[in-house]
Amino acid sequence: MAILNILVAPDERLKQEAQPVEKVDAEIQKLMDDMLDTMYDAPGIGLAAPQVGVLKRVIVVDIANTEEGEKPNPIKLANPEIVAESEEFSVYQEGCLSLPNFFEDVERPAKITVKGLNEKNEEVTFEADGLLATCIQHEMDHLNGTLFVDHISRLKRSRILTKLTKIKAQLAKHKQQQL
Repeated sequence: MAILNILVAPDERLKQEAQPVEKVDAEIQKLMDDMLDTMYDAPGIGLAAPQVGVLKRVIVVDIANTEEGEKPNPIKLANPEIVAESEEFSVYQEGCLSLPNFFEDVERPAKITVKGLNEKNEEVTFEADGLLATCIQHEMDHLNGTLFVDHISRLKRSRILTKLTKIKAQLAKHKQQQL
């Protein structure tokens, strides 16, 4: 297993659409495992392949609160699709490993039914609600080149991306000075 580099916005690769996976083979299984290790290391509760520079329709999610004694319960999906969603919505304060230290309220369907391929290349369908539904929808957005800030006001989005641009420039300058 490997810890992968997480892309930080603004980065054009995060705005690209991911391509479907033909089947979950050893290469995709390794990607899923590496993504899960990367997510746990970050730490986060979800990660999409485009966030690590891989334009494939693959996500991993685990909302278990291990600090409170819950056992890890990872979900690994390729080609996830929402096949049904509730008419009621819920609001969660979302953050993102590609937009570190920024959080905003985002409204999404409260309950979804998801279909995809698991790590054994088996088609699975399941229902999700609450935080799990939000997390899956957030990660699926990444597969379409959408960030959570695309769901908030233009002004808030602009402020966050401007701050991240400045932070990235400062880090690059600092690295250059160390050479």
